[in-house]
Amino acid sequence: MVTRFQRYRQIGDVLVKYGFGILVEEFVPGGERLRGFGKTRKDDQSVYERIRLAIEELGPTYVKFGQIMSTRRELLPPEMVEELQKLQDRVAPVPYADIRPVIAEHCRNLDECFDIIEAEPVASASLSQVHRAVTRDGRILALKVQRPGIAELIETDITILRSLAKRANALFPDLRVYNPEGVVDEFVTQIRRELDFTQDGMNAERLGRNLADLPCVRIPRIHWDLSGPAMLAMDYVEGVRIDDVEAIQALGLSPGDIAATGFEAYVKQIFVDGFFHGDPHPGNLLVTRKGEVVFLDYGIVGVLRPERRRVFVDLLLAMSGTDVAGVISALKKLDVRIDPAVLDAVKDDLYVVLLDYRETKIEQMNFGTAIRGLTETLRRYRIRVPSTLMIMMKVIVMVMDIGTRLEPSFNFDQRIRPYLLDIAAAQRLSPDNVTGAMHSIVGAVESLIAIPGNVNETLKTLSEGTITLELEGHDLDEIVGVIDRTSDKIIVGVVVAAIVVGSSLVLRVADVPVPGYVSTLATLGYVFAVIVGFYAVYNVLRYSRGIRK
Repeated sequence: MVTRFQRYRQIGDVLVKYGFGILVEEFVPGGERLRGFGKTRKDDQSVYERIRLAIEELGPTYVKFGQIMSTRRELLPPEMVEELQKLQDRVAPVPYADIRPVIAEHCRNLDECFDIIEAEPVASASLSQVHRAVTRDGRILALKVQRPGIAELIETDITILRSLAKRANALFPDLRVYNPEGVVDEFVTQIRRELDFTQDGMNAERLGRNLADLPCVRIPRIHWDLSGPAMLAMDYVEGVRIDDVEAIQALGLSPGDIAATGFEAYVKQIFVDGFFHGDPHPGNLLVTRKGEVVFLDYGIVGVLRPERRRVFVDLLLAMSGTDVAGVISALKKLDVRIDPAVLDAVKDDLYVVLLDYRETKIEQMNFGTAIRGLTETLRRYRIRVPSTLMIMMKVIVMVMDIGTRLEPSFNFDQRIRPYLLDIAAAQRLSPDNVTGAMHSIVGAVESLIAIPGNVNETLKTLSEGTITLELEGHDLDEIVGVIDRTSDKIIVGVVVAAIVVGSSLVLRVADVPVPGYVSTLATLGYVFAVIVGFYAVYNVLRYSRGIRK
């Protein structure tokens, strides 16, 4: 078993070899002793190409990490994404003598279980390799067997990746917007799932049930009596890669029909079932002599809850209809947070992207251009996006690429829009939606019926004097001030009214002789009361207008 410090040394050696000595010095313990040694890169290799080559040499953990990061177009430059998409996890196979004990863990007596296990694997990847076998009862199987010691190596690499992400967060504050530690945590969850072949088999069976109604789609049957966490036994399927047009034609099949079958299968998985095969590279899709499209490798799957599916449908419809407001609305529903300060700029960029797509000649239209434009806009403004959205977009782009290889005139936009419109209509009238609407209506009616009772209860509480108000200190001060001002106005009003009444009585008394100065005082009091009254009315009107404003 490779220790953590040995692995650090290996990583440092590889990074220095490809010209990343500065990273070694910053991130790898003891890296300053390695920088500048072993540099063998070619000068004509771009930095992104060297990153890809270094990842391939670092082994399965980093290859898987690179493959997953290739879906995060909103985080990485397009040139880097393009290189990461070239990552291949095909490696030299482990000798059968090392693989045999893993098989024996799932079948104690191999001679009783199998007539034949071919020592030469039919496929070899970084986590596992596949051997063809024939059981005693005549079943022809493909045995997907985990490489010995791979789980321990990956756990060591996970510890190192988490440490590197933490250092990156501390050393480069600008990277925090991309949440390096969160990205690594997502990767850890994914690769641990891939190491559990039992989960792999359960994913296969769920896909098989969901796609059972499509006669030209096939998911190999899992044989659980010979399967476990480190080995998965399934039906062996003969076929050619889905991107091998000549081989498909040699079987007497139409590449256009194959493209249509694969397209329909993915539309159903994503938008109807909400559970889809997440790694549709051509090596994982085979075509049989019967024209069946066979899905292989179920470690990476996407999951979409019903409410998310509806939003994704709205998002794609808005993109295909150049509806920028609809795109922004759908992104918000997917918890994509856009800074209000850049919202207008984002809308402008999206409008140009969608306009360029719509104005392309119909025979050259490629919906992948619109998706890449969307993700590039998100990256430019450092907008974080849920990983499920990026996986779905990656799958759509890969399906489109395969479709155009099989049929150059394959037009994703024309094909998917009728599906999306039908799906949107069906979703809005689905039992779940109808049930939800009924619950909302019932809740609203119940609330309406409860209004008289609530009002009666409130009035009863008020009449009993048992109502309680909770006030904070500043609220109480404000209330006291209002009361003081109101009482002052009342006092002024009462005094003015008394003066008016008194002056009126004095001036109206004609029978009783009064001194002249009394009449003069009464007249002056009358005038004073009128002036104060007008002033008071003016203040009241001005205050009322201030409140309305």
